[in-house]
Amino acid sequence: HVQLVESGGGLVHAGASLRLSCASSGSTFSYYSMGWFRLAPGKLRESAASISWNGGRTDCADPVRGRFNTSRDNAKNTVYLQKNSLKPEDTAVYYCAADIRTPNWSRIQKRRVSNYDYWSQGTQVTVAS
Repeated sequence: HVQLVESGGGLVHAGASLRLSCASSGSTFSYYSMGWFRLAPGKLRESAASISWNGGRTDCADPVRGRFNTSRDNAKNTVYLQKNSLKPEDTAVYYCAADIRTPNWSRIQKRRVSNYDYWSQGTQVTVAS
């Protein structure tokens, strides 16, 4: 069982920055690709970013590209989502997710919810105008 615990959400104003953290209880975290997703009111869950097992490959979805970036520290079993220049439309519940099965990197595949096996509880990010 892989448990993902997420933190760092909250209420900020437009233009501010936040960093979300997602820590895994698993002992083989360094083997997992990780994804970040968000669920906004009235919308489907959508990909925000993804990162390969060693951090060598990253991807950000169009709405957040240039403002968000993801990184990881495998020694701490933690993946991060740095969120800069936040906009009100970034308001959502953010989730991290682990792909424990797929060894190969595919940008398109990592944007799909179905690719992931374990999910965090989610954390609310609210951006006020």
